[in-house]
Amino acid sequence: MVWEFFDKITGEFNYKPDEVSQLSPLVLAYIGDAVYEVFIRTMLVSGGNVPVHVLHKRSIAYVKAKAQSDIVHRIMPLLTEEELNIVRRGRNAKSATVPKNADITDYRYATGFESLLGFLYLKKDYDRLMDILRMAVSQN
Repeated sequence: MVWEFFDKITGEFNYKPDEVSQLSPLVLAYIGDAVYEVFIRTMLVSGGNVPVHVLHKRSIAYVKAKAQSDIVHRIMPLLTEEELNIVRRGRNAKSATVPKNADITDYRYATGFESLLGFLYLKKDYDRLMDILRMAVSQN
């Protein structure tokens, strides 16, 4: 299974589900951003051997705040109440950084999306994490 590697990493850091829920939404977004970036890069690389600058340009379409905001709006009806609460917490978190190239509302929803990914990852709910990631890249 693809998550065996991640199980080894997170196995070193055994969070209980209630501990994950109590982490700052910005901490969840921090790890969620990395999870999403690895997923997108892996997806793009699996499409064939292309120059890195092309991969980078393609990845921007997925990882920019507007794209993540659109994703979270599209999948919200499919989220559980717990997942919606994580998204809300991430969206409402006060970040010390101000987005340079993004609308503040999109940036906040993107933070909510990344918080959700970080939450599912640290909870080791890989099946649901993959569901969300597949929804994120589907064009429905």
